[in-house]
Amino acid sequence: MKRFIIGYVAMAIPDLTNFLIFARVVAAGSISAGARELDMPKSTVSRRLTDLEQQQGVRLLHRGTRGLRLTDIGRAFLAHCETLVEAAEAAQQVTQLVQETPRGDIHLSSPFALSQSMLRELLPEFMRRYPEVRVHLLVTNRPVNLIEEGIDVALRVRSSIDDSSLIARPLADAPSTLFAAPSLLAGRSDLHPLDLIHLPQLSLHYTSGRYRYEFTHRSGEQLSLSYRPRLITDDMFVLLESAIAGHGVVALPNYIAADAVKQGHLQLALPDWRLPMGIMHMVYPYRRGLLPAVRVLIDFLAEQMPLAAKRSLLIDTPSI
Repeated sequence: MKRFIIGYVAMAIPDLTNFLIFARVVAAGSISAGARELDMPKSTVSRRLTDLEQQQGVRLLHRGTRGLRLTDIGRAFLAHCETLVEAAEAAQQVTQLVQETPRGDIHLSSPFALSQSMLRELLPEFMRRYPEVRVHLLVTNRPVNLIEEGIDVALRVRSSIDDSSLIARPLADAPSTLFAAPSLLAGRSDLHPLDLIHLPQLSLHYTSGRYRYEFTHRSGEQLSLSYRPRLITDDMFVLLESAIAGHGVVALPNYIAADAVKQGHLQLALPDWRLPMGIMHMVYPYRRGLLPAVRVLIDFLAEQMPLAAKRSLLIDTPSI
């Protein structure tokens, strides 16, 4: 370990390579897997980890037959090592700004509905444009923690983004509408929300357990209606197919139901009433200097998501 003098105080410069190796091994889950990712002999990686623990004077890892387990101090130490890794990767990609060739890994999170509708169309085009970028797509309906889970960009549909620590860019409106199969409505186009009491309902899962429609009429009249769903699921496409089969009325984003409406499989149940408006957002953590690969993904989604939303929103919904 080298030393240098600042004023009259001698400071030790730690071997940052060991810090980076520690972070990579923990992320890989084992010394063997970490050694393969680092392209280093397993014995060298193991010795480096031992050296690091000796330098720090504490045990950072428990090594057993079932793999690695962080100690409490190791877990806290890891957070700082991950910061070093991120800084090193950012420094390494500075040259890419000159080369203008984005490359490397990016982590994108999306709810199922957006992934199965818009991203399946857009991501292949993004990958064609940037062949040296590797995309890790996490598809989940739960709200991910971008920092803790290492997500670079997340897509969300919300009326607003409450987390002030994130950069949130609205992309497009995402109106939801009440749909049903023509056979279920028996040709009626003059339904009132109270008529829904006599029809089966389908719904997304709400952790609150409260299932309620909040309607606004063209005239400005508002009405709240509780209901008990016949089918509850997190999969909007299951809801879509169940509605097409005539099993119930369902509130869906227009971009999910648009094709079914055009083909005559579904119709608007209450054309004069509107549900609360959702907004597609793209969120990402505030960082000084985004990596080039992340920057081009953000720019691509900001350009293409509104266009994809516009193509799918061909349903004439009430304007209030």
